[in-house]
Amino acid sequence: MAARPESVPWRRLREGVEIHRLYGSSDAGASAALLRYAPGASVPQHVHRGHEHIFVLTGSQSDERGHHRAGTLVMNAPGSRHSVSSAEGCIVLAIWEQPVVFI
Repeated sequence: MAARPESVPWRRLREGVEIHRLYGSSDAGASAALLRYAPGASVPQHVHRGHEHIFVLTGSQSDERGHHRAGTLVMNAPGSRHSVSSAEGCIVLAIWEQPVVFI
């Protein structure tokens, strides 16, 4: 499978954030997706039940641990929590071992 951000079908995840799921679901088990944040978009605080890997493809995003630009790999351990925002907008590859739980 090959996916280019400008040609994949995006679906609204929440205000200002779109998702293109590559595999899995938001209900159980491992999954991966492209997430596209509009400038100024954010995702509220959530807890990771399993490992999360985020690779920032374009733009940048921020969380409580810092500002992450394109080319950055962010890893969040099970039990960790954070909120995410993107002042300029971004596209990230997200890989989840288990679905996240929003607080």
